[in-house]
Amino acid sequence: MVNNTTHHYISFFYLVGIPGLEKFHSLISIPVCLLFVLTLLGNSIVIATIKVEPSLHQPMYFFLCMLGMNDIFLSCSTSLKMLDIFWFNEHWIQFDVCLTQMYFIHMLSVFESAILVAMAFDRFVAICIPLHYSTILTTTMVIKLGIVGLSRAVFMVLPCPLLIKRLPYYTNYIIPHAYCEHMAVVKLASANTLINRAYGISAVFAVTILDIWLHSYILHKILQAVFDCLPQNARSKALGTCAAHVCTILAFYTPALFSFLTHRIGKNVSPSVHIILASMYLLVPPTVNPLVYGVKTKQIRDRVLNLF
Repeated sequence: MVNNTTHHYISFFYLVGIPGLEKFHSLISIPVCLLFVLTLLGNSIVIATIKVEPSLHQPMYFFLCMLGMNDIFLSCSTSLKMLDIFWFNEHWIQFDVCLTQMYFIHMLSVFESAILVAMAFDRFVAICIPLHYSTILTTTMVIKLGIVGLSRAVFMVLPCPLLIKRLPYYTNYIIPHAYCEHMAVVKLASANTLINRAYGISAVFAVTILDIWLHSYILHKILQAVFDCLPQNARSKALGTCAAHVCTILAFYTPALFSFLTHRIGKNVSPSVHIILASMYLLVPPTVNPLVYGVKTKQIRDRVLNLF
């Protein structure tokens, strides 16, 4: 604690874990650890396969590498502290460390959303205007899309910890969560948090609405091209690609929106249900993505099988 003239500013937060299920933390750690290991293993295999196979040095697979690296960092940002809580009862976390974890979790989530949009755009060009694919999606364009997506994530999330730093924290230090989440931290402040709440909700809606609209528009154009232009034997492959991407989008956005809305209007939602679903949003997609894109992509699947 750091002394002030009339108050004590807290310097640590206490992460509860999963409220109401504390006695089951050791059991809950098993699926969390399994998802973490599978995330590291699956994404590492996909990245290594693309790196060593020259035929996979194409825009689609470069985006897969971006997604894989982002998923590894996102999983590490979340899982390591959760396992620390579940295994070693290390519930305390320094104030600045908490803000750092919060920043990276939200920043990487926003960047993941941008990567998924870029991958949808890649499939749109490949299916709708295949003759111009190599001229539109050059390596330079892939790098530019990555930089734009990362810059949006970095600068959009940066005000969140900066705005929290200006708030006083005197008495409330218990976070009923398994990791440092923006609204969970904001609620503990001993001051008016209207600016923090307004910015948080604005940023979430800006990212979600824009990216879901882009996904919907791209998907509509792809389906239109599939049924209007492609022959019958090519439709199933194109629709399979769209179905896999739609499943990934639903797995990513649905729990995220649930967690976001629960903090604001879900007063009757059990805290344990909220925390479990919020954690699944960060742990499950990074595990599933290598299966959806890696196993389903014939070139990656064949290369991995040859390696083993």
